[in-house]
Amino acid sequence: MLFRPIRTPAHDCLTGCRVPRSSPLAETWCILLFIMQLTPPDTAPERIGFLLLPRFAMVAFFSAIEPLRIANRIGGKTLFEWDLISRDGEPVVASNGMTLAASCSLQQAPWVPSLAVCASFEPQSSIDDELIGWLQARAADDCVLGGMDTGCYALAAAGLLDDQTVTLHWECLPDFRARFPRVDAVESVYEITAEGFSCAGGSAAIDMSLDLIRRRHGDDLAAQVRDQLVHEQGRLPASRQRDPVVPQEPLLQRAIALMEANLEWPLGIRELADELGISWRRLDRLFARHLNTSPQQTYLARRLDHAHWLLRKTPHSVMQIALACGFASASSFSRAFRRRHGLTPSQLRLQALSNYA
Repeated sequence: MLFRPIRTPAHDCLTGCRVPRSSPLAETWCILLFIMQLTPPDTAPERIGFLLLPRFAMVAFFSAIEPLRIANRIGGKTLFEWDLISRDGEPVVASNGMTLAASCSLQQAPWVPSLAVCASFEPQSSIDDELIGWLQARAADDCVLGGMDTGCYALAAAGLLDDQTVTLHWECLPDFRARFPRVDAVESVYEITAEGFSCAGGSAAIDMSLDLIRRRHGDDLAAQVRDQLVHEQGRLPASRQRDPVVPQEPLLQRAIALMEANLEWPLGIRELADELGISWRRLDRLFARHLNTSPQQTYLARRLDHAHWLLRKTPHSVMQIALACGFASASSFSRAFRRRHGLTPSQLRLQALSNYA
């Protein structure tokens, strides 16, 4: 969606060369290719594929499409076109219960320069050998792949994101990082690299599409589209998805980031203090002064909130979730969870299943 490599004489002479990845020439070529990919295409319209997985996020999908549609209208010609792809070519039910018609199946899908995988709830339930093979074939055919909301789950399962930086919805970041440790998953609004693109879903797709319009067709058109959407000044890729929930105290933010990175194997408070290079007493005072609570209570709350998300959004058993959130037994997990959320893990799971039904 965000890159279409432009073939040049330099591209032709380097294609197929066996250059060591660590050589200066290889590094220079990577930079050159990245610049070429940011260059607006010579011809329009630019074609984009959207693979709609079951229960995809409708808001993210339309947030990506609408800026492109408006750009076509203001530009006075078709600058962008798109294909909607489903597994079997049949309509797809989104997470809000609405159904969207697809234009083709996986097997019928035409080649497109770039393709976005659109997902949301339980993305892993749609991943199988057929989908993985199809995505790998697309990548091998020079299609630039990206993920919207939780679409990166499918790309990572296909082994297409190793050693890359991506983003996805903040709620599923801890689970994604645990499943795919070789992928650098960050909490940003959207990410654009030489290899692909990703966004956090929701309104982040507007920012990503506005960025595409700006790079392809200029700041003026992007500004006009943004005004039509009544959208604030476009956020930069590195913008956070949500407002910080802790005061702007760097040491405190580092402490909480360490907690969130170690939910399955919680650090002891002394270990946490050592990582920060301070005493545990100073760490205790830091939390008391800024949050009116202790590091232990904050850490426990983060683990239980992550468990709450896992129970609602994944098929893992209660015991598996307990272990993933640092609890050694289901009973201790259930007691702590009920104190935090007012119901047991099993009760929340039944509630989530009834809502889904």
